[in-house]
Amino acid sequence: MYSVEESKKIWDENAEFWDMYMSDDSNDFHRNTVRPKVTELLNIQKDDYILDIACGNGNYSAFLAQHNIPVLAFDYSDKMIELARKRREKYKSLVEFTVADATDAESLKRLRRKRPFTKAVSCMALMDIADLSVLFNSVYNLLDKNGIFVFATQHPCFVTGTERYMTPYGYYEVAIENQPKKQCCYHRSMQDLFAYCFNAGFSVNGFYEVCFGKDKEIPEIIIVRAKKSE
Repeated sequence: MYSVEESKKIWDENAEFWDMYMSDDSNDFHRNTVRPKVTELLNIQKDDYILDIACGNGNYSAFLAQHNIPVLAFDYSDKMIELARKRREKYKSLVEFTVADATDAESLKRLRRKRPFTKAVSCMALMDIADLSVLFNSVYNLLDKNGIFVFATQHPCFVTGTERYMTPYGYYEVAIENQPKKQCCYHRSMQDLFAYCFNAGFSVNGFYEVCFGKDKEIPEIIIVRAKKSE
């Protein structure tokens, strides 16, 4: 529904606001709702080399670097990557930040390094990406044998603006109050999200539905672990 160019322009305009809001340690939602279960499913090991997809200002990359894990982190917003490099300067020996487009196979192919990635992670970004088939297929090819891809995204059953659950659609959203521009988002059903995994060659062996707030019973996000199947 929206062009990649339009979405990228919006994120370039929102980048400074998001960087200041998320700051060094991210917000409570990411720290206490997203990060714990993502990290559990990622099961970090000392010999890991991790691809951080749509990394924003590098909060999760910095968290991995604090555990002495090397990371290649990318985002399609040039401005966001510029800010991430500045904010995460002290982790530059462990985290490489680069610009890449998650919807472009050639752009993703250029992420390949001499050492294969053991794992890939995406923290609350898939709903902002226009075409997921390219991303899932590319991540599968970038991962080492038995590699895993852990992603957190909006729960499509409960975070939806219409009654059209089965049909994919795009919409504009404000994720943080007072951000300069509404961002482009994409609704996909649960079966569509899992189909991206299966069609790329992944099997799913980990899954959580997570609520924001200890007294809530309606989950805002899903967290999935997809394993590369030979």
